[in-house]
Amino acid sequence: MSRLPVRIAAAAAGLALIATAASATAASAAPATGSAVIHESNAFFQQAAQAGIVAVPLPTATAGYDATTGLSASFPVTDGTGSLRDFYGNIQLGGGLLFVDAKTGSAVSFHELSFAIDTWAVTGVADGTSTTVALFDPAGSNSVTNSGATQNLTADSLVLDAAGAQYLDSKLHTSFFTAGQSVGSFAVTFTPAS
Repeated sequence: MSRLPVRIAAAAAGLALIATAASATAASAAPATGSAVIHESNAFFQQAAQAGIVAVPLPTATAGYDATTGLSASFPVTDGTGSLRDFYGNIQLGGGLLFVDAKTGSAVSFHELSFAIDTWAVTGVADGTSTTVALFDPAGSNSVTNSGATQNLTADSLVLDAAGAQYLDSKLHTSFFTAGQSVGSFAVTFTPAS
């Protein structure tokens, strides 16, 4: 066998080993995990219902209800990197949010939800567009803690972002939403991919 075929065979074997090692490393990496929970207060729920507005989580998010705290929507973490304590990164969330105005018959839904840590906002992309809209902002007293690699944020207040309020009023043909309007509270549990 001449030297050229031997070199080609050796190079191909080396590339195969590198590819196998890279795929094994990727396969053994743990994905990001956790959840983000929006608690819609009873006060906001009642105000919205009187105005004919309903917000519903879409799969893979799940809904819940507690007589004391009100409605909740839990969104699974699907990806993300960053640090809640250091205010950088982005946490991608599964599921979506549907807003309906029964009085005007209008609806708008959002997917590609995330918690943008650097801007401290829950964002989403309205279906049929590529525009990211800041929907909610954690406000009030915020507590950030770590337990090993898991990061936790608890915000005792969640308010409508000015951009989100304007977008929702425009799409639903209403004047219900206002910047800084209290929605409820917010919590995130996040373990970055390793």
